Amino acid sequence: MKKIEEIFNFQETTDACVMCGKCIPVCTIHQVNADEVTSPRGFIQLLGQYQQGNLELDKNAKDIFESCFLCTNCVDVCPNSLPTDMVIEEVRADIADKFGIAWFKKGIFYLLEHRKVMDIVMKFGFMFKTCALAQDEKDRGLRARFSFPMVKKGRLLPSMSKISFLNSHPEEILAPKQEEKNMRVALFIGCLANYNYLGIGESLVEILKELNIDIFIPKEQLCCGAPAYFTGNVSSVERMTKANIEYFESFMDECDAMLIPEATCSAMVKHDWQVFFKNHNMPEWEARAKKVAEKIHMATAWLDDNTELQALLKTKGTFDTSVTYHDPCHAKKVQNIYKQPRNLLAPNYPMIEMSDSDRCCGFGGVTMQTEKFHFAELAGKPKAVMIKETKAHYVSAECSACRVQLSEALNNAEVETIFKNPLELIAEALKK
Repeated sequence: MKKIEEIFNFQETTDACVMCGKCIPVCTIHQVNADEVTSPRGFIQLLGQYQQGNLELDKNAKDIFESCFLCTNCVDVCPNSLPTDMVIEEVRADIADKFGIAWFKKGIFYLLEHRKVMDIVMKFGFMFKTCALAQDEKDRGLRARFSFPMVKKGRLLPSMSKISFLNSHPEEILAPKQEEKNMRVALFIGCLANYNYLGIGESLVEILKELNIDIFIPKEQLCCGAPAYFTGNVSSVERMTKANIEYFESFMDECDAMLIPEATCSAMVKHDWQVFFKNHNMPEWEARAKKVAEKIHMATAWLDDNTELQALLKTKGTFDTSVTYHDPCHAKKVQNIYKQPRNLLAPNYPMIEMSDSDRCCGFGGVTMQTEKFHFAELAGKPKAVMIKETKAHYVSAECSACRVQLSEALNNAEVETIFKNPLELIAEALKK
């Protein structure tokens, strides 16, 4: 495969940057590491120099380009809408090609590509988790008993389940009442919701049953490819996206929609697949990805826009427990989704807005959560303070990556607020 700079013109982005600096105040990495080099316009200028041959892709450049959180804040405020996040994602392909990919990342991506192997690994992990992990006292996840590669002692990790969501349900779940034409939706569950946070999928199934909607759970679905894409593992992304598209095409015409209860997965499938194929000169696959994307929806957005769920929730009782909502970067900035989850939570929960709901929580992907976790910790601290100031019982976001990051930040800051996906809160409200 050609190097990305032979396909993608970084210089066009560099030339279009007017150096206005609007991106700097909102840049997540610049907020925790105030260096012009690791700012959006700094990244852009360096990429231009790289394409011209004036910048060697050495370990220092690697360190710089891997420091971006890919939060898209810069794209959101840029007067020219420059795709800074996308060009960084693409140069990481060259970084991976030159320096290789760390062994533990290769292991992660292998498991994400091979669902059956992942199922076995997670079962063993569940059986022996108490050897290395302890249940957090606030039930936010599992705490590392000692340090091991890329994970320090005491760090909070996602919970583990014996059986994945995909293996817990039949492929077809018919609505309780069969009418002449029931709506039928497919579910793309996302890896964290499949293996770690099973309550998300279970809640979505309960909600769809309450709405009398038939459910199809595609058992052969693979990871959306986002972790590999953000790391520069082009071959892994290509294999997973093509396999998923071919599989989705086999049943998509028989479904009204495919729902994804994860912001990052939804943005990847609906937006980034097309970007990836375009940048890598695969027009046929770009067109197929675009066709598939027509029926892809974030779960709360589709439920609010296409069903009577909000009206149904208004007939239920209210809770005393308040909720503050965090806007995932890949929901609000990439997909313009932020009203719908609030619309579905507001009938039953007192809503308290934090001072900056769409400030990035600091998850940032595999590299940021391993080799650069000190940056992720710094980015999470101000978010934990904002959540604490609301005094809300729950913080909610339709993103399990945000859940991992915010649970750690809240725990470190000794904040009592608990994270719940909006679908979990909605399912609880329907039981009142």
